Amino acid sequence: MSTLDGWTTAACAELGLDPASLDIRLVLDLARDVAHGVARPAAPLTAYLLGVAVGQGRPAAESAARISELAAQWAREEDVPAERPPAGGASAGSAPRE
Repeated sequence: MSTLDGWTTAACAELGLDPASLDIRLVLDLARDVAHGVARPAAPLTAYLLGVAVGQGRPAAESAARISELAAQWAREEDVPAERPPAGGASAGSAPRE
């Protein structure tokens, strides 16, 4: 048994959950997509948000797919270069030199 399997079994027992009802790969894939597409700290928060959504009756696979797509879009938006500062070296929002 791997550490992940042992931890999952123990955590499920502590929370009164059936480990067989979990889709571990779905959660790990979602966390990977968010960690790479958004930011590493966003991964555990997103896993929690998925759990809240599923607890409210939303389908896990559909919800995870929507969030993974959002993370992919987020990553593409981050790849778009910001506007260059105007010529003369002044950056946007800085006061002109006198």
